[in-house]
Amino acid sequence: MAGKAKENDNTIFIGEKPFMNYVTSVIMQFTTKEEDTVYVKARGKFINKAVDVVEVARKRFLEDKIEIKNIEIDSEEFENKEGRKVRVSTISIEMTKVK
Repeated sequence: MAGKAKENDNTIFIGEKPFMNYVTSVIMQFTTKEEDTVYVKARGKFINKAVDVVEVARKRFLEDKIEIKNIEIDSEEFENKEGRKVRVSTISIEMTKVK
């Protein structure tokens, strides 16, 4: 995915797991692991889930503790199973602790 984010422990990739698993991951990054910055990334049909994860974590659990610093949107091209080139949208949401 595009961006300058380091894809390591503080990056959460949204997929098919239950919604609250991702919300819990975001909360754990900021509380238990004491990260200052967390990235939530998704592509295609999971973009809406990524936005919802960030909003629930930010507004219900970490209210006034984190803020959205940056949002990047892009698209990637890859070959699907049938060998055709496909473009898929991507999103990267950067959240930081409020200082």
